[in-house]
Amino acid sequence: MKLTKLTGTHAGRIVLAAVPVALLSTVLMAGVANGAVPVSFAVSGGQFKISASQLDGTGFSQYGGVAQEGKTGTYHPVAIANIATASLADLCQSVVAVTPLGKVGLLIGAGGGGKPATATDLQIGMTDLKGDATFGNIRIGVDAAAVKTAAKGTTGDFAQDADTIKVAGLQQTAWSTQASVFTLNGMHLQLTNGTECF
Repeated sequence: MKLTKLTGTHAGRIVLAAVPVALLSTVLMAGVANGAVPVSFAVSGGQFKISASQLDGTGFSQYGGVAQEGKTGTYHPVAIANIATASLADLCQSVVAVTPLGKVGLLIGAGGGGKPATATDLQIGMTDLKGDATFGNIRIGVDAAAVKTAAKGTTGDFAQDADTIKVAGLQQTAWSTQASVFTLNGMHLQLTNGTECF
């Protein structure tokens, strides 16, 4: 199974993918061992958290992939989510590192006061996602190479896509996020003693 690098309406609790984590991990690592899995840009050794009171997006797809640490070369299974256009109200991003001085955190807030943060060609490599989700014209079990988004997975791999996605109370843990344009209205960046978004 080769996986891709990170580069009607249904409502309910959002799930990462309809594949057990142990099975996904085994298949991903087998592909990496065989040299069959292209990977993303090198990621740091720690994950980060993102939350938003509301995410509204168009052009959604999701399939499996891997993220590779730049320092150790370790591979991590991820669910890759693509959103062509997204707006995120009350966006929060946090990352925490342990240093000789103790925990040090970086906390970024944006998109408050009725002016959501926006992104185009958003791609996220995540390990956990929670929230109340509504999908417009969702297709589950589509071939990853045939999803409706510009970014696609590998032929024969499991995927899902939808014309629209809405997630209320978004809480996400990720290895990477990238976008062609990310506008952070009202951005506030601060150092903390380890405060996280959730």
